[in-house]
Amino acid sequence: MERGNTKHGPRLDGEMEKEVRGVVQGTAGGRAEEWKEAEPAGEDQPPATIHGGESGAQEELSRLGRHIGPSALPGDREALLASARTLGAPDDVLAALDRLPEGTTYDTVVEIWDALGQQV
Repeated sequence: MERGNTKHGPRLDGEMEKEVRGVVQGTAGGRAEEWKEAEPAGEDQPPATIHGGESGAQEELSRLGRHIGPSALPGDREALLASARTLGAPDDVLAALDRLPEGTTYDTVVEIWDALGQQV
């Protein structure tokens, strides 16, 4: 492959490429500047959490959503139960979905969550 660079030969071009590879790919040295780093929480503030700090209700909503496949929505109680069984939902999630009224179609996991009274 011709490079159009007549100042260096292929060997020297290869060596130069190796020298700058880390800079070009962003793997050599940290680029973050100290003034861009987050400051620690103040004395009167709670410490920051790394995992996002989901509350119990958010964790339960997320857990419910993991056991309802996207293809089941929109869906009624039977479609949701079938999807949950396929995804190996635990007994308490299956029991909660079984409490949903018949004939109602749900478009989102949040709608299901609200219909369950937020109890899973």
